[in-house]
Amino acid sequence: MATLTIEELATTLKPSQAIAGLDLGTKTIGLSMSDLGRRFASPRPVIKRVKFTKDAEVLLAFAEKEKVAAFIIGLPTNMDGSSGPRVQATRAFVRAMADKTDIPFVFWDERLSTVAATRALLEMDVSRAKRAERIDSAAASFILQGALDRLHSLTSSE
Repeated sequence: MATLTIEELATTLKPSQAIAGLDLGTKTIGLSMSDLGRRFASPRPVIKRVKFTKDAEVLLAFAEKEKVAAFIIGLPTNMDGSSGPRVQATRAFVRAMADKTDIPFVFWDERLSTVAATRALLEMDVSRAKRAERIDSAAASFILQGALDRLHSLTSSE
């Protein structure tokens, strides 16, 4: 099971299953986790990217430790809705992960997630140096929170 829509995920998740958010960058993978009630996203330490095989091992070890039921991965669509090289790289990453895990992936539009994460860190008066090391996980939290809010609206309207 490689990819699902958010609507499909809503029907397959069991109660008290946590999901992870991913912000896939060229140098790091930002991580976040939901609580068991799937209400809140919390940042986790970033994964420093090395090469795909090692990145996948570290990500799957994280998933096993945190009992991840699904990954919400940011899809870096251009502001006009078109797909660029980063979208292709993200889709290729998910296709490659499908051979390594049964954990489903959901693509989530991440437009402006880094902007929102930066703004939040600025409002918290986080220093420039600390912002640089936290921005990817903050963006992953922003991505995951959007998906959690959508999941909640899908399940509460049933």
